[in-house]
Amino acid sequence: MITARVPLLLLVGVPVVPLVPSPWLGALAAVALPLALAAADLLAAAPLSRLTAGRDGARVAWLGETVTVRLTLTNGSPRRLRCLLRDAWVPSAGAGPYSHRLDLAPGEIRTVETVLTPTRRGDRSAVRVSIRSYGPMGLAYRQSRRRVADARTPPWTLRVLPRFASRRYLAEKLARLRVLDGTVAIRGRGQGTEFDALREYVVGDDVRSIDWRASARRSDMVVRSWRPERDRRVLCVLDTGRTSAVRVGDEPRLDAAIDASLLLAWIAARAGDRVDLLAVDTAVRASVAGAGKRAWMWRLVSALAPLEPALVETDFGLVAGEVMRRERKRALVVLFTALEPAALGEGLLPVLPRLAARHRVVVASVQDPILSRLAEGSAPDDADPVDRVYAAAAAHRALAERDRVRAALARHGVEVVDAPVESFASRVADAYLAMKATGRL
Repeated sequence: MITARVPLLLLVGVPVVPLVPSPWLGALAAVALPLALAAADLLAAAPLSRLTAGRDGARVAWLGETVTVRLTLTNGSPRRLRCLLRDAWVPSAGAGPYSHRLDLAPGEIRTVETVLTPTRRGDRSAVRVSIRSYGPMGLAYRQSRRRVADARTPPWTLRVLPRFASRRYLAEKLARLRVLDGTVAIRGRGQGTEFDALREYVVGDDVRSIDWRASARRSDMVVRSWRPERDRRVLCVLDTGRTSAVRVGDEPRLDAAIDASLLLAWIAARAGDRVDLLAVDTAVRASVAGAGKRAWMWRLVSALAPLEPALVETDFGLVAGEVMRRERKRALVVLFTALEPAALGEGLLPVLPRLAARHRVVVASVQDPILSRLAEGSAPDDADPVDRVYAAAAAHRALAERDRVRAALARHGVEVVDAPVESFASRVADAYLAMKATGRL
């Protein structure tokens, strides 16, 4: 292929044509000379068949984090390689710089760096390494066909983990957990709590905690201390159906659910409970079991990273069946879904009685701020007054339907966490800690 320099040479030769005795010969020479030079330049360009490439660098990154991936080129040709390299990635990988100009001597090895700042979680892949090998004069270049370039491109996938913005609440929630767990003594029996140890009576202790037999043996007043229940089971169920694709604020509802489930799983694991996770729509999309292992949290984050909403109606019968099959003992089941009357009324409510009979169920949903604004009459400034009224009425109706769904869930003993996206993860964690403190797990 020729470069833009060849037409420039042709334009330079045009004024010379009238000065030659034979204009035809002059025109032929003005055209043939640049083409001959381009052909010679093409033959002198280094072949790409003996060029090898390899990659190394980051394999995993958090969403919004900047990482570097290195591409190493080895010029196996006996000719000098003057090339333009383009390392193409999917757009959401945030790759840059777009291209690199290289000059490699025969046998030389050169490494170029591509900086990635991903804008979406999941697997972000390298697409193609395209290389143009230029001749010494820069008049022509060699470039492989797309199929050959794809075959020679070293594969690389960067797994982008969820942002986990709710980790800012970890210090506060873990401090509350330490209070429940014994840093501050829990005095009083409390339903569902476990015996911890005997200690001497101090002023202010509940007299109902006195162990009279132990006091008689020691000839001193001793009381029982209690701690929250341990080794309970917590199952986070993510609804990845069509309702999870709705954008709430700046992110899909599924991303808010992932963030809240990570915070809840971290706290529950630190509290000594067993945490499992399930992502379901019409099939099981992800399943992570077994908290307490060293790499469990890493497996959980890695499994959540590639999850994407599916534009299908969630099969809540499958959800209930999977929960009942996996959790034989009583467990806390936190279902991250939307309080949508159509989806829950026809899908979840029919299977909820047998699910709530065995397990403690919490339904966690993110509030849509647009509904609240429309209900308050905050329509766009250029909206027609009649449209404002209809929009406010529709918003009030949607909020009333959500209230009816919440009341129907409460009649089955289901606790509902319905909060804005800014405080959603914190509210879910608070609900768990409240159950932990009162022994309701």
